[in-house]
Amino acid sequence: MFRILLFVAVAVSFRTPSPAEDKARPTVVLTDEGRAVHFSGMLFDGHNDLPWELRKSGNSSFDQVDIAKNQPQQHTDIPRLRAGGVKAQFWSVYVSADTMVTGDALLQTLQQIDIVDQMIKRYPQTFEFASTADEIERIVRSGKIASMMGVEGGHSIEGSLGNLQRLYDRGCRYMTLTHSKTLSWADSATDDAKHGGLTDFGKEVIREMNRLGMLVDLSHVSPAVMHQAIEVSSAPIIFSHSSALAINDHPRNVPDDVLQRMPQNGGVVMVNFFSKFVIPTALREENENARGTIHDVVDHIHHIATVAGIDHVGIGSDFDGVPRLPEQLEDVSTYPLITQELLNRGYSKTDIHKILGGNVLRALRGAEQAAKR
Repeated sequence: MFRILLFVAVAVSFRTPSPAEDKARPTVVLTDEGRAVHFSGMLFDGHNDLPWELRKSGNSSFDQVDIAKNQPQQHTDIPRLRAGGVKAQFWSVYVSADTMVTGDALLQTLQQIDIVDQMIKRYPQTFEFASTADEIERIVRSGKIASMMGVEGGHSIEGSLGNLQRLYDRGCRYMTLTHSKTLSWADSATDDAKHGGLTDFGKEVIREMNRLGMLVDLSHVSPAVMHQAIEVSSAPIIFSHSSALAINDHPRNVPDDVLQRMPQNGGVVMVNFFSKFVIPTALREENENARGTIHDVVDHIHHIATVAGIDHVGIGSDFDGVPRLPEQLEDVSTYPLITQELLNRGYSKTDIHKILGGNVLRALRGAEQAAKR
C-alpha cells in the first residue's frame, strides 16, 4: 500500500501544467539573493554550438564575427557570457552525420577544434583550455572561462578507436555516441534501430573512452544504448543536452527508468533548452512551434532532481545549436533566471550550485579516476 501511495504522490507532483496554466506562470524576476547565489557558484554548461554557428555564419572567422562585441544574431558572445555568469563550458565540435557519406567526418571535426583553438588564442583574457577538473577550478578562480570540447557524434571517429586518442589529445573530454543517424556500432534515438543498442565494437568504444578519461555522452542515443552504456561504463556517464521524457515525450529525452539508474552510475543529465524538447507533450502536439517559458525548463530540472536525485542533474543549454528557445532563456545572459526560479521553488544554495556545475565537475573527476584505475 505504501508503494502505491508513493507512486500516486510522485505522479501528482509531476503533473505538467496545461498550456493555459503554463502561460499564466509569472515572469521570473532576478533578486539580489538570486544574483548572489548564481555568481557564487560555478556555472558549467554541457553543450554550446558556437563553433558550428561561426562556421555557418562567420566563415569560421573571428575577424568577421568578433564575439568580444555583442552579436545579436547569435545566442553567444563574450559580454553575454559574462552577464550570464558562465564559468566553464563544453564547446561542441559538432559536424553533420552526413559526413559519414562524404568520408570526411574526422577532418571536419578537427576543423571545428581549430575554431575553438582560434577562439582561445584570440581572447586569452576570457578563455583558457582546461584538461582536467582541477584545471577547471584553477581557471575559474583566475576569472577566465574554463573551456573543454565535446565531440557530438561517434561518426567523428570514423570507426577507429585510435581516433578517440587523437581527439582526447586535442582537448575533447566527452563524445556523444551518436547524433541523428544510427552508426554501424550504435543506434540513434532519431533513426531506425539496427543493433538493439550497442554492438561489440560499440562497447569497446566505451571501454576506450573510460581508459582515456573521456566522458561517455548519451544524448541522441536510443534507450537501449543508454541502458547498455551504463552497464558497460566504469565511469559516470553524462547526457550533455537532454531533458525528461516524462514531461515531453520526445525520443531525444531521457526515460525515467534511465534516470533511476543515475545514482548507481554517478551520471548527470544536463537539461536542454530547445523548446521542442522541453515544452509539455500536450503543448507540443497543440502547437509544434510553441516556445514555452523558463518554467518549462525548470520543470525538467525539478523532475530529474526528484527521480534521479539532486546529484544527477545539470545544465546543457544547446545555445547556438537550436532554432527556438523558451521565453526568458533567449541567450547566454539569462542563466541567472534559472537560479532565481530554483530559489523560488525552495532549492537551497548548495543544491543550486550542484545543478549549475558541481555535479558535472564530479562526473568529470569520476571519469579521470576511472582512467587512473
